[in-house]
Amino acid sequence: MAESIAGIPRAAIESLLAAEQARFVAAHPRSAALAKRGQAHWLHGVPMHWMSDWGTPFPMFVAAARGAELQDVDGNVYADFCLGDTGAMFGHSPAPVAAALKAQADRGLTAMLPSEDAVVAGELLARTFGLPYWQMTQTASDANRAVLRWARAITNRKAVLVFDGCYHGAVDDAFVRLEAGAVSGRPGLVGQAADLALHSRCVEFNDLAALEAVLRTREVACVLAEPVMTNCGMVLPEPGFHEELRRLTRRHGTLLVIDETHTLSSGLGGFARVAHLEPDFMVAGKAIAGGYPCGVYGFGDEMHTRMLGVLAGKPAGHSGIGTTLAGNAMAAAALRASLEHVMTPAAYEHMLKLADRLEDGLESLVNDENLPWHVSRVGARLEVGFVRTPPRTGRESTARLPQLLPDAIRMYLLNRGLVITPFHNMMLLSPATTAMQVDRLASGWTQCITDLHVAARAA
Repeated sequence: MAESIAGIPRAAIESLLAAEQARFVAAHPRSAALAKRGQAHWLHGVPMHWMSDWGTPFPMFVAAARGAELQDVDGNVYADFCLGDTGAMFGHSPAPVAAALKAQADRGLTAMLPSEDAVVAGELLARTFGLPYWQMTQTASDANRAVLRWARAITNRKAVLVFDGCYHGAVDDAFVRLEAGAVSGRPGLVGQAADLALHSRCVEFNDLAALEAVLRTREVACVLAEPVMTNCGMVLPEPGFHEELRRLTRRHGTLLVIDETHTLSSGLGGFARVAHLEPDFMVAGKAIAGGYPCGVYGFGDEMHTRMLGVLAGKPAGHSGIGTTLAGNAMAAAALRASLEHVMTPAAYEHMLKLADRLEDGLESLVNDENLPWHVSRVGARLEVGFVRTPPRTGRESTARLPQLLPDAIRMYLLNRGLVITPFHNMMLLSPATTAMQVDRLASGWTQCITDLHVAARAA
């Protein structure tokens, strides 16, 4: 019997992928030339090595990105549903943010002093997310690192708990996984010297019994959690999970940190506000300032008082928190403009309405073709999972992600002017996305399956 991958014959997938790779090469001669030039001075030929992880024969180079469209250096135009892997969640270069950056550029880039924009941005953050106090960083990774320091200082505990398969940026404490019930560093880490298992704890998402067993030791300063797991494929919280997570952390004196960087798409105020969670700290980045480098973390009255108490007992000097450019004038201007004019109720209404439309289209495809797949969604963010039953843990999600098929589908869509994320088929809707683009994407998935069936018959 011929081998099948997620209900599709392997031979058909291989045939389609080979044809789509050849089509890509023919349509991107200038990208090919730039990729060759880039090899002389960049690792993998690109400024960050993961820019070459798209599964294309060589990187596609971008000439312009506006709204929900990309244009490459060869003149090809794409409807963009990757949106910088959420960095441009609210569209590329939103007009209010672009205008604020242009205006601030003439007034100064950075001065290590606050601006009026920062004051207004703080008011807007409090109004949007429901937490009164905030700090700015350059990235969500920086914000997570800062919060972990604060949590340890506040609780006088060293351990941090994360969920297996989590993503919290470039945070060492989160680069762990479970292996046969024991915590170990992720095997892909480069140059890791410290034993991360000394102070990091790891349990499976949705496993409340394992969570309580670790928290019961009262060694854990904080739980650092995505409210929905998003970087190992989408894993949704089971009913009651977040309520019990909050109850258990409070019971055992552990702080709760919710990392909303990927889940700002859930609705105005992020998943935590939509689902009425009560975190001690909330972190966001990537999209919070319209795609301009910026991260933030917020906290309530109790944390504010305890943080001031920590500082009162410290001598003047470097705290290990923050960088010179954190809170710079450009970032403050972009953050204010994004919160004031881009992340609006109307924007979310548009995004969520289009997400309904795309979800309906993808689920119709799965049902009509009787595919053993499922569609997962959090707000304006959707993914197709290539198994019938949605996973409940990060390990399940990662283990079930098939080879070849996602690569073939992404290449097929890319060659038809449709961009989705290269890692696990995430699709994101922005305020700039149109219904026509959504219909094109749903149709592209449908046509891809049709062509796979044709390839299967030919094989």
